[in-house]
Amino acid sequence: MKRLFIIITVLATSLAAYAQKSDLSCTFRGLENGTRIIVSEPQGGRLIAVDTLVPDKNGRITLSRYSYSPSFLGLSLMKANGPMLHVLLLPKENVSLEVDYMPAFNLLNITSAKGSDNMALYKSYTNLLTELKQNQHTNLLDSRIEALLDANPGVLMSAFLVTYFETSFEQHAALYKKIRDALISKWPNDEFVKHLDSRLSSVLLPGMDAPDIELPDPDGNLRRLSDLRGHVVLIDFWASWCGPCRMENPNVVRLYNQYHGKGFEIFSVSLDKSHDSWVKAINDDHLSWPNHVSDLKYWSSAAGRLYGISSIPSTVLVGPDGKILARNLRGRDLENKLKEIFEQ
Repeated sequence: MKRLFIIITVLATSLAAYAQKSDLSCTFRGLENGTRIIVSEPQGGRLIAVDTLVPDKNGRITLSRYSYSPSFLGLSLMKANGPMLHVLLLPKENVSLEVDYMPAFNLLNITSAKGSDNMALYKSYTNLLTELKQNQHTNLLDSRIEALLDANPGVLMSAFLVTYFETSFEQHAALYKKIRDALISKWPNDEFVKHLDSRLSSVLLPGMDAPDIELPDPDGNLRRLSDLRGHVVLIDFWASWCGPCRMENPNVVRLYNQYHGKGFEIFSVSLDKSHDSWVKAINDDHLSWPNHVSDLKYWSSAAGRLYGISSIPSTVLVGPDGKILARNLRGRDLENKLKEIFEQ
C-alpha cells in the first residue's frame, strides 16, 4: 500500500510538471463597491461554484489555472439572478477582458478581449445580446447568433455557444455538424465537442440515406416511403393538434399542386393519438395526396423516433435516390428549394 501511494504521488508530481499555466485578468465597470464575483467550474455536467473574488479598487480580478486542456469557467455576480460571464482559457494563454455591468438588461457585456480568439468570439456574442436588447430587436437574436457561429466554426468557443440552440437542435443540426467537423480533430476530448458529436449521432443529416417508413394509412393499409423512390419526397411530420402545422398546411398544399406533375410527392406522418381527429384534419385542410400514415402513438411515433423528431412541424426532403436533401424546410425556404429542383 505504501509503495502504491509513493507511485501515485510521483506520477501526480510528474504530470503536474507538464500542466500549462493560463492567466485571466478581468476588469469590471459599473459594479457597486464590495460586489463579489463567483467563480464556477464544470462538474458533473453543471457549473459549480468553487471560489469567490472581490475586485480591487479598479474593479479588477485575476486568476490562474494549471491545465493540460482548455479551462471553462463561469464568472457571475453574487446577487439574486446575477448575470454570468463564460470564460474559455487555453493552456498558456494570457487573457485580458474589460466588462461593463448593465443592470437594466442584467448583462455582463465584454467591451475588450485580448489574448484569445475564443474570448474575442464571446465578446461578439455578448455585444449582440446587448445591442439587440437595447434596441428591442430580440426577434433577430437567433439569426444573428447563427450567422456569427457559422462564420467561426473552428473557434472552440463555438462548441459552447451553439448550445444556445439546444432546444431547437433539429433546425440547427447542420450548424452543429459544421462546428463539430471543424473542431473534432483538434479537440476530440473537449466536453462541448463531444456533446455535439453525441447529439449528431442520433440525427439524420443531408447526404444520408433516408430510412424506410412503413405505417398504416387511415384505412389500415400499409404504406412505405420506399415505394416513392424515384420521386422528390417531402416527409412531413405533423398532427391535427399542432397549430403551426395547420397554419403551414395551405403552403404545403399549394406546393404539392404546383410540383406534383413534375415528380413531387408528400409522405405525411401524423403524431396524432385520435384516428378521427387525424382524418378530420386531412379533410378539413384538403391534404389530397394519398400517402398519410400514423401509428397513433403521439410522441412515441416509431417514425418520429427513427428520424429524431422532437418538435413539429418538421420536414425531411428526400431526393429520387433516397438520400436526404434537406431538413426542416418550410414556407419560403421550402418553396425556393423546390423551385431550384424543378425549375432550374
